[in-house]
Amino acid sequence: MSKCEQFVRERITQLRLQKGISEYQLSYDLGHSRSYIYNITSGKSLPPLSQFFAICEYFDITPSEFFDDKLANPQLIHKAVEGLKNLDDSDVLMILNFINRLSKA
Repeated sequence: MSKCEQFVRERITQLRLQKGISEYQLSYDLGHSRSYIYNITSGKSLPPLSQFFAICEYFDITPSEFFDDKLANPQLIHKAVEGLKNLDDSDVLMILNFINRLSKA
């Protein structure tokens, strides 16, 4: 098993646990048999590309966010970025200053 395959399996598990759902529930929500996600996370199979995109969509993240191992909780980052898009420049600058202040602490 390659490092990339292992990463995909572990990332799906991480995202699933953060969402608080079982492998069965994720399989069901994606329209598959109850063992679908188990087969992926146990190393028996990998999702085809179309299903990988469906998994990303399910977790409301982009494929690049899925593969960014520096993002422990990409759903939160994604929601924050979407919220920032609705703000004017002065509010975004205020939030950036706040982030910088917290980062230094």
